[in-house]
Amino acid sequence: MAPLADLYQVSMAYGHWRAGRHRAPAAAELFFRRPPFRGSFALGAGLAEGLRGLRAFRFSAADVAYLRSVLPSTTDDAFFDYLATLDASEVTVTAIPEGSVVFAKVPFLQVKGPLLVVQLLETTLLCLVNYASLVATNAARFRLLAGPDVKLVEMGLRRAQGPDGALSASKYSYIGGFDSTSNILAGKLYGIPVRGTIAHSFIMSFRCLEEVQPRELLPRAGGDPVDLAGLAVSWLQRVCDLLQTPPGKANQGELAAFVSYAVTFPCDFQGLLDTYCVRRSGLPNFCAVALALHQLGYQAIGVRLDSGDLAQQSKEIRGVFRACGAHFQVPWFGTIPIAVSNDISEQSLEEFRREGSEIDMIGIGTNLVTCPLQPSLGCVYKLVEVNGSPCLKLTEDEEKMTIPGMKTIYRLYDAAGHPFMDLMALEEEPSPSAGQELGIRVLGQTGETTKVIPTTVEPLLRTYFRDGQVCEPLPSLPEVRTHAQVSLSLLSPAHRRLHEPQPYPV
Repeated sequence: MAPLADLYQVSMAYGHWRAGRHRAPAAAELFFRRPPFRGSFALGAGLAEGLRGLRAFRFSAADVAYLRSVLPSTTDDAFFDYLATLDASEVTVTAIPEGSVVFAKVPFLQVKGPLLVVQLLETTLLCLVNYASLVATNAARFRLLAGPDVKLVEMGLRRAQGPDGALSASKYSYIGGFDSTSNILAGKLYGIPVRGTIAHSFIMSFRCLEEVQPRELLPRAGGDPVDLAGLAVSWLQRVCDLLQTPPGKANQGELAAFVSYAVTFPCDFQGLLDTYCVRRSGLPNFCAVALALHQLGYQAIGVRLDSGDLAQQSKEIRGVFRACGAHFQVPWFGTIPIAVSNDISEQSLEEFRREGSEIDMIGIGTNLVTCPLQPSLGCVYKLVEVNGSPCLKLTEDEEKMTIPGMKTIYRLYDAAGHPFMDLMALEEEPSPSAGQELGIRVLGQTGETTKVIPTTVEPLLRTYFRDGQVCEPLPSLPEVRTHAQVSLSLLSPAHRRLHEPQPYPV
């Protein structure tokens, strides 16, 4: 894991080593300066991967040989010998639990150890935390917009920035609140539920019912096999009569594709309705096959739309399902789940809510995994202490000034159970307690000390890594996901809203 670093980290390490400062005790903190997506919060993610990176931190013989080839020829040979001995056995990491809501300028990961090693870990930890936290936050925003009942499917594998970006997107969008992924490798590696049925190409590959092989299906309760294609044709006439649409307008290739898929997956039949025309073809063809399956004891699991006015179409489709259910006395038909895809964005979800859609499941790809509204979270990793003395970066850009000294972080809650402030205090300062009046200064606000009285005080940082090993049991991915949703639910509506939220004070 050690070579996952920028060259300047190794150059600085050599400088510290030459100066005899490489073993000086040091501390660094990881945080972001501004909340992403013009909101007020982020979800901290990537901690478990960062800890795995620390556990594997060392330079192999091949790594050292490569560094010899890229560093100046004047570099002392003894430095390379020293690199070969390095590990993270003297490093301590404290962090806010993965999946927690975190705020700008509040360190959610702290690293203590020998100066040279602390410096070398900068790029590694930023790489593992930055995108993870960004995409988890993006996913959380989609979840908040969709509401708790709509199922969300991550389907960005083909649009992600490479296979590593795709796997990270699947993993951390699940933490952010998505229910499943289309990415089977992510399902295998991380245990995330996977979903997927058919695409337009499957439907387009059929021309007529004669192409359907096999076409017979055994009734679920047993008995002789039935010609599902013939049964679907008879149901199509009845459905078209009910919908007052000509049967001849229903595409025969599409009907053949639906029948073929239903014979193959009778318990998992889902129709993609918009290959030709939803109202005149896709919808009657689906209803015909679904009702034929019902006659044999099976139940279709849903439909998907991938184009057009998704909210309006969902309402029209729901009306047709209810009409079929009532007319043909199939009660469950009116509740068939409706899924949508097609470049879904935050704006799309806002429109669905505004128009009162009948959508039950949403597949989101590009606008989730590429985070187009903000491509980077911008986490930084800053030295705050060396040899017991605090470090301060002074700069002409006030935003880039750092806050010196190792800190303890507390979350203060009001009487309603909402966090109203994060408090940073130096490690040596006494811990605040519930009901205690505290004198605080809010970052970004000039003026005198303000007084606050928290109803509850929660220390946020935990020690996760010590003596080269993870020292606290790490939660499973579903547990992190649950923690994230609880953490989000505790925010007050003013801080949780996605547009023009009330700034959260630190």
